[in-house]
Amino acid sequence: MKLASLKSGRDGQLVVVSDDLTRMVPAGDLAPSLQSALDNWAAVSGELEKLHERLHNGEIAGEPFEQSLCASPLPRAYHWADGSAYINHVELVRKARGAEVPESFYSDPLMYQGGSDTFLAPREPVTMPQSEGFGIDFEAEIAVITDDVPMGVSAEDALSHIKLVMLVNDVSLRGLIPAELAKGFGFYQSKPSSAFSPVCVTPEQLGENWREGKLHLPLVSHLNGEKFGEPNAGVDMTFHFGQLIAHAARTRPLCAGTIIGSGTVSNKLDNGPGKPVTEGGVGYSCIAEIRMIETIQNGSPSTPFMDFGNTIAIEMLDGEGQSIFGRIEQTVEQI
Repeated sequence: MKLASLKSGRDGQLVVVSDDLTRMVPAGDLAPSLQSALDNWAAVSGELEKLHERLHNGEIAGEPFEQSLCASPLPRAYHWADGSAYINHVELVRKARGAEVPESFYSDPLMYQGGSDTFLAPREPVTMPQSEGFGIDFEAEIAVITDDVPMGVSAEDALSHIKLVMLVNDVSLRGLIPAELAKGFGFYQSKPSSAFSPVCVTPEQLGENWREGKLHLPLVSHLNGEKFGEPNAGVDMTFHFGQLIAHAARTRPLCAGTIIGSGTVSNKLDNGPGKPVTEGGVGYSCIAEIRMIETIQNGSPSTPFMDFGNTIAIEMLDGEGQSIFGRIEQTVEQI
C-alpha cells in the first residue's frame, strides 16, 4: 500500500496512491490525515489496503496523482529522531579530523531528536537567510514511521511496529554544527526542517527488498542535475531499523506517528572510503562525506557546500526503474 498527504491545513489530506504513482483516491472517509490513520492503525489499515487493492485492480478510476501537490506524508509529527546507522559515515567524520571511533559506536547507535513541528514538502525550497558560513548540505536517508511502541521493546519486536517507509532529505548546516556541539548540548540551529518523499509505503509493498529491518535498494541523489550518489541502503548498515527503534524506546514509549531516520546512507568500497560515481563508485548521500574524503586524501576539501540556486533530488527506483516513493526535489533559496 502507498499513501500520501495532499497539502491541506496543518496535517494534510490522506490519499491512497497507485503502485505506479499515477492515480490516487481520497481516504477521508477512513481517516482525514495520515496521523489519524496511525492513531487508529489496527482499525483502518485493513480498509485502506482494500482501497489500494481496488485502485490497483481498476475497480476505482481514481484521480491523477501529482507529486507537486503533496506535503510530506506527515507534515508535522509528534516525534522525529534520526540515527546514524551507517558507521562508514561516522568513521570518515572521525578520520578527517584525526580521531578514532569509540568502540561503543559499533554496539550503541548514535541518535538525536530533531524538530518535527514543521517538515518541508518534497518539492518545497530550502530557504535560508544566508549561505556563506552556513555550509548548507543535504542528507539522503531512509525513514520509517511507527505505531505505538512500548518502552523497553526488543530490537526484534520493534520491527513489527514499523508501519510505513519513506525517504528523507535531512537538511544540515555544516558550518553551524561544530560550535553547537562544542556547547555539549546537541543540535538545534544546525538542523532545520527536513523534507520527506511524496509517498510512504508499507514494508509489505516493498517485497524482498525489505528484509532484516533494512531496505536493500540504491538511494539515488542528483546534485544540480548530476548523479551524486547511489549507495545501496541495505549495505553497510550497522544498525537495522529494529535496533534504532529499540534504542529510541529504551527509556520512553514512542507514540504512533514517530519517525525514525537511518542517518546518511553510506557504502564502503573495497573496505575503504567510497568513490564518486564518475570514478566508478556509488558516490555519496551528502556533500560532507566527499569533503571528508578529500580532506583525508588531499589535506583539505575542494567540493563546495550548496548555495542559492542549487538543487537536490532524491529518489529510489525498483528493479524495473519505477519510482517507489516519488521524488524529493528542492532548490536552495534565500529567504
